[in-house]
Amino acid sequence: MSGQQPQRVLPNTNLSHKHCSMGFVPDDFVVPRGLVCEEFWLEPLGPEHNEGDYRAWMSSISHIRATPGFEDWRWPRPQMTLAENLGDLERHAADFAARSGFTYTVRATGSDQIIGCVYIYPPSEGPGADVRSWVSADRAALDVALYEAVSEWLRSAWPFTAIRYAPR
Repeated sequence: MSGQQPQRVLPNTNLSHKHCSMGFVPDDFVVPRGLVCEEFWLEPLGPEHNEGDYRAWMSSISHIRATPGFEDWRWPRPQMTLAENLGDLERHAADFAARSGFTYTVRATGSDQIIGCVYIYPPSEGPGADVRSWVSADRAALDVALYEAVSEWLRSAWPFTAIRYAPR
């Protein structure tokens, strides 16, 4: 796909968990409930985040589409309604509960303001994880910090043998 940055495959040295051939993560893997950094924190995305999530991405559509990893996505759609967004958030929460994908909302430190999102899903082919993240346009300066923090978190706290995450 022309114009798309190559996905960086990050090595993972945290392979102490038994590998399960059927699931995205091993059965005995304890999925992290979040990540706390100096300027932001992550928690599992759910329906309770609907209005803040909708506000964050609706104000940042062109910025998100220009973010590495989102260039060829059809989301976000400007005509999407709050009710449709709720359906997406319910699906992400169901994926999290089923351990088939993990989506985290990104909040600004010191507040509950939603400023982005991180998606961790199985790749279409091969082992590992396909990861994407975005921050709202008004927090664009945090994109690299989020990428670096999530990259390290994936290497140190997750059991993936390969991680595809568009570099910043």
